Amino acid sequence: MTTNYVTRDNYGMYANAAAGPGPSLMGANTLLGNDVYNQDGEDLGDIKEFMLDMASGKVAYAVLSFGGLMGMGDKLFAVPWAALALDTANKRFTLRVPKNALKDAPGFDKDHWPSMSDKTWASGVHKFYGTPYTAE
Repeated sequence: MTTNYVTRDNYGMYANAAAGPGPSLMGANTLLGNDVYNQDGEDLGDIKEFMLDMASGKVAYAVLSFGGLMGMGDKLFAVPWAALALDTANKRFTLRVPKNALKDAPGFDKDHWPSMSDKTWASGVHKFYGTPYTAE
């Protein structure tokens, strides 16, 4: 079974696409577990978590899980929110990164999370994905 924001919609938010809140405003819980593909149609993994900037209330990063088998050995990536695009036709996210480039992406594992508020770390992540970074 495919997991996407429609299948995770427990409240019927997306039942009537013409009158519902999406795609401009989406429920965070419905987006967890959504697939992420690149522009070449390659599966890059799925969204495991959202990291919120508590000062601004904005999503700073989506945590992408890639590789491994059944959740074991997955590599995690903090993908800047600006690097993701919601593909409403396929009900998934698109990330403009070749699959083989993820091996060089700044990543981490579930037992060793980076200090995401570190400005040097954040600058490197944004540089890799080609998104603007302004330290506040």
